[in-house]
Amino acid sequence: MTHDDLSAGILRRPYLLATVGSCALVFMVAFEAMAVTTIMPRVGLELDGLELYALAFAAPLATSVVGMVVAGNWADRRGPAGPLYASVALFTAGLLIAGTALSMPVFVGGRFVQGLGGGAMTVALYVMIARAYPARLHAKMFAAFAAVWVVPSMVGPFAAGVVAELISWHWVFLGVVVLVVPALAMTVPALRQMRGPADNGGPVVPWNLGRIGWAVLAGVAVLALNLSGQVPVAGWVLAVAALVVALFAARPLLPRGTLTAVRGLPSVILLRGLVSAAFFGAEVYLPYLLTERYDFSPAFAGLAITGSALAWATSSGIQGRWGARISNAVAIRTGTCVVLVVLLLEFAAVLFAWPPLPAIICWTFGGAGMGLMFPRLSTLTIGLSEPDAQGFNSSALSISDSVGSALALAMAGMVFNLLGSGYAFAGVFALTAAIAVVGLLVSPRAAGTAAGVRTTVLTPN
Repeated sequence: MTHDDLSAGILRRPYLLATVGSCALVFMVAFEAMAVTTIMPRVGLELDGLELYALAFAAPLATSVVGMVVAGNWADRRGPAGPLYASVALFTAGLLIAGTALSMPVFVGGRFVQGLGGGAMTVALYVMIARAYPARLHAKMFAAFAAVWVVPSMVGPFAAGVVAELISWHWVFLGVVVLVVPALAMTVPALRQMRGPADNGGPVVPWNLGRIGWAVLAGVAVLALNLSGQVPVAGWVLAVAALVVALFAARPLLPRGTLTAVRGLPSVILLRGLVSAAFFGAEVYLPYLLTERYDFSPAFAGLAITGSALAWATSSGIQGRWGARISNAVAIRTGTCVVLVVLLLEFAAVLFAWPPLPAIICWTFGGAGMGLMFPRLSTLTIGLSEPDAQGFNSSALSISDSVGSALALAMAGMVFNLLGSGYAFAGVFALTAAIAVVGLLVSPRAAGTAAGVRTTVLTPN
């Protein structure tokens, strides 16, 4: 695949097969992420393992960090083909293990493997986009990835519930396996043309075993933080210790200066983690709020999430089509401001007992803000990366997503339990709004970077 055809779009030759295949792989990861929420109670009951319920959710999040780092290092050494093939194999193995599990420990083991493959797959696909597509198509591809999440957000939980009721929950995992090979096959022509720096006569990028070790430690800390709420008395002590360890372990996995918001790429990656933490830390409580306080059915409560997902995809598509007509600075600052305002309005809606409709409408605008901002942060990360650091920086972006969301969810859970029924929801929205304020302060340092200028210092902390 070449970059010579300046008129080609992502759905035209020579990019069509790679676009469809990579979007299909993202779709499968998204479907599993959304569908498992519906079937987990049934899985826990049938496998007599409800005590491992939380671990089944935390496991893929923790192991995805390790997968991201390994895939990024591997892609910088030899190109994205090897890590993409391996990540798809691991993801498929995880599906098979979980789908055929007859005990809860085996099921959780499958989730571990699934998360390892899913995290690595995301990074490998990012590097493939950077090397197979011209820079003018990067924003459109990342917008396509965002749009691919819409259908799983809308129908994934419902479809999984129907499959579990009519056939078996096992087929929620096993049914996806048959789609993996055709999706991967579509990306092969593009992958065959990509090599690492050493294959093209450049310097050999070494394996960074130390960084992989830090990833393992970060994953363990994230897992411990998410489970700390289940520990009586000492839960807060464990949470604080896990938070410190998670941040300490994450530093070597990120470009130097990320945690101190150095202007340029470090601030781009930090901002991605902050907005993920603010948005997703609040989103999981919105359906709970609607069912608990306003007596919505689960189906109607889910409409708030569906509206947000549709707005995210629409906004992503608009910014992708308009391209340079919306600058990175405008897209990032506007998106961050929208998310902050939405969280403040949600806080006010809960605190002053507004009707439910404003909360639902506000959250739809929150999705639009994320859709405007998220693809631009991905585009900037690629644009600010030297070719031999695209894997490391892509993995850092995904790690910032995962670690930021995990930390926010854990802290929100502890705030919710501490404040009790009276102010619990207000506490969650106040916490996530405070995180968004930090994001707003960081956004000028990320948005002010000129697009297309690559940093020369990309070493970790």
